[in-house]
Amino acid sequence: MTNSAAAQATITIPVGPAGRAMAEPMSSEMLDLMQAHLNLERQSAAAYFAAAIWFAERELVGFAEHLRDEAKQEEQHAAKFADYLISRGQRPVLDTVEPPRQQWPDVEQVIANVFRMEADVTASVLQLYGTAEQDLDRRTSVFLDPIVDDQRLSEHEAAYLLGRVKFAAGNPAAVMIIDAELREGDAKPAKLEA
Repeated sequence: MTNSAAAQATITIPVGPAGRAMAEPMSSEMLDLMQAHLNLERQSAAAYFAAAIWFAERELVGFAEHLRDEAKQEEQHAAKFADYLISRGQRPVLDTVEPPRQQWPDVEQVIANVFRMEADVTASVLQLYGTAEQDLDRRTSVFLDPIVDDQRLSEHEAAYLLGRVKFAAGNPAAVMIIDAELREGDAKPAKLEA
């Protein structure tokens, strides 16, 4: 082929479902898991907001604000996954967000629900990571690296809060102290590393 023929050759770029250029396709399993995770993050945002309302109704401002902020963070996580899917030439598919649980018998059960939710999100992220490794999908592995550590920290913080609430054993004064710590941003797990 001559230089002039090569210069006139058509360049074909693969595209995704929305017609966006795509450097490397995702496996159908990875795409399904990504879509499910995006919607899990949206469902978690609704669950956090419901818990924030529960605390606001009981005048526990620190808990309410903390959980409201967690709801916003889950929405941002969902947006991050949507952005990633778009960057990979995929079309994010939004499922229906189911009404979350809105009533609990006590503070401990609300926070136990929060911890369980964070553990479920961690399991989903790790499943994504395992599938990316299995598929040799380095783009997704790199995308997930910081998310894995952020999620570990979220689970750690939820476990810390659950531990504090359990230790309070329903004592209103102790719950108010935890509420004040949350309001002031002082409720953090201990760090042994200097």
